[in-house]
Amino acid sequence: MALNWLTVLKHVPWSEVISTAPKVADGAKNLWKTVAGKRAAEEAQLQEAPADATASQASPNAEALAALNARAAALEAATDDLHEQMLASSELIKSLAEQNAQLIARLESQRRSLRWLFVAVLVACVFAAVALLRATA
Repeated sequence: MALNWLTVLKHVPWSEVISTAPKVADGAKNLWKTVAGKRAAEEAQLQEAPADATASQASPNAEALAALNARAAALEAATDDLHEQMLASSELIKSLAEQNAQLIARLESQRRSLRWLFVAVLVACVFAAVALLRATA
């Protein structure tokens, strides 16, 4: 099972993942700003809408209007619930994108450290081989 994961990880284009990580984080931040901005605009529009309850009661189709008002209120409540879910989802996406960017940065740092370690071990092996050759000669 671990071998399959290693195979998958070997085929990941890490250079592309590293180069696009900041774009993903910025996209998530922009999504969060857009969703939060839309919510504020919708709330402002709802507060500005005139409530004309007395006129609907005086009309001959008061029952139909009351049913429509109740249905509109139910739809608003459903829309508010969906909007809250969308806000939560976009916040989750934002945090995941930030975590992804941090993970990519750490992986890149470890990759550089591993490369330096490999060079240091290679140099040590060369020195050890030279020392061994001099000692036997």
